Amino acid sequence: MSLNAFLNVNNVSAAYDQKTTVVEQVSFSLEEGELGCLLGPSGCGKTTMLRAISGFQDLRSGSISLAGNVISQPNDITSPERRNVGMVFQDHALFPHLTIAENVGFGLSKLARKKRDDRVASLLELVGMKAYHGQYPHELSGGQSQRVALARAIAPQPKLLLMDEPFSNLDTELRENLGYEVRALLKELGITSIMVTHDQQDAFALGDQIGIMSQGKLVQWGSSFSLYHTPNSRFVANFIGDGIFVSGEITGDNTVITDFGEIKGEIINIDHSSRKVDILIRPDDVKYDPQSPIRGAVVRKAFKGAQTLYTIKTNKGRSLMSLVPSHDDHEIGDVIGVSINADHLVCFAQQI
Repeated sequence: MSLNAFLNVNNVSAAYDQKTTVVEQVSFSLEEGELGCLLGPSGCGKTTMLRAISGFQDLRSGSISLAGNVISQPNDITSPERRNVGMVFQDHALFPHLTIAENVGFGLSKLARKKRDDRVASLLELVGMKAYHGQYPHELSGGQSQRVALARAIAPQPKLLLMDEPFSNLDTELRENLGYEVRALLKELGITSIMVTHDQQDAFALGDQIGIMSQGKLVQWGSSFSLYHTPNSRFVANFIGDGIFVSGEITGDNTVITDFGEIKGEIINIDHSSRKVDILIRPDDVKYDPQSPIRGAVVRKAFKGAQTLYTIKTNKGRSLMSLVPSHDDHEIGDVIGVSINADHLVCFAQQI
């Protein structure tokens, strides 16, 4: 964490009453123009963290600074309207009685009419909604409403943009496409942003840095690559991506012996106190291999376009998940061969 970062969250704890701490000792930072995501299950504290950054939640301890200025600390909080922070809500929160153009221009009342109209027009063009300027929110689709909500939030040129589950009401394909569109737009404008979500695909689509939260604590902060390939706990390993733990024993440098034979790769071992480990096997570590002695029956399949995700029950009595090119199509009950080829061996002390 950089204390000189554009946004600095330093050892923040927050509570709704004297007994229940909702967020505990959370620290992270973002450089100007970076996009961050707080990811975790319901009730983990991510929305409370967003409320604290926006100024709607008091702090029990710690501090939050933005562009070099402390905006929150215990008993000293800058009001939300003085933070120059934009907000995009889960339900879009557009004003139903205003046109699309009027919604986007709502926070620009201090600008001269000509400047306000020009800015609204340029923003609507930027988000692909210029043709809808005279329509009303009820005439838009969910994706269109989200674009308008984004344009309205960035219209006053905020220092920081906060997004609360912005894609949760959209279908899977639309939310993924919109996530990449929003990322490209924010990068083009250089806007620093934080999104909270429970959906890892949303986080992967948008975030430069992702924080995993659990029970009020930030358990890991890093890139999507580091979270996927080097999780620092079983919780993160289970929460990010698909995978199955297989028992094994570390026998030498970068070597683990399992029921499936010897697996070699860079060992990422969190607990070095035991050579008996559980190793995380991701679907992309399990290759379709008709000649392999590791064979199993397909018990589940999920078509994912170019690939199909298979769950197989192996001849060793264990389950594995494998991503297979979709042109190699197999039915439930088919017996197929797979081999394990992992670059990163994510190992944790074996659970008894």
